[in-house]
Amino acid sequence: MDTPPIIIDVEASGFGRGGYPIEVGVAMPDDRTHCFLVRPADAWTHWDPSAEAVHHIRRDILLARGRPIREVAERLNELLEGQTVYSDAWGYDSTWVALLFDEAECLQRFRIESLRGLMGDKEMASWDNARQEVERALGATRHRASVDALVIQRTFLTCRGASGVNFLPNGRSTPQPPAA
Repeated sequence: MDTPPIIIDVEASGFGRGGYPIEVGVAMPDDRTHCFLVRPADAWTHWDPSAEAVHHIRRDILLARGRPIREVAERLNELLEGQTVYSDAWGYDSTWVALLFDEAECLQRFRIESLRGLMGDKEMASWDNARQEVERALGATRHRASVDALVIQRTFLTCRGASGVNFLPNGRSTPQPPAA
């Protein structure tokens, strides 16, 4: 992989059955991020206060400021068409994105894969420490989809850099010499 991966992150109304996407964030290879609050469909009524305690997005905010589901699906397709995007929580995020596209009655034109498929054992072993380092460097205190997507992307790049690949801001990668 020569460019930083596109990362997608989804916040949801709850963690179990009945949960639905409420916010979708994307971190692009050029450091741009995109974030979409999703106005719930009429049938999407499940609300888990423990999930709200994590993302701090109230349902009334979604109803007032969220974008229509179809608009979010179309915008995601515009941004990501033909691309493979990656998630650190593939099982959840891919399910929630599929639910969003199903409700929008719109074909999803990008694939979501697990970020773990791009990582080796060395990178996985350094993930937690690298993530803490990235969160401190970015001052990332909000648990929101676009911030999380950027943190995940930068953590991946940090872990990849520690294993001998340095990603440059223009998206090219160069091998790093081994530490002496």
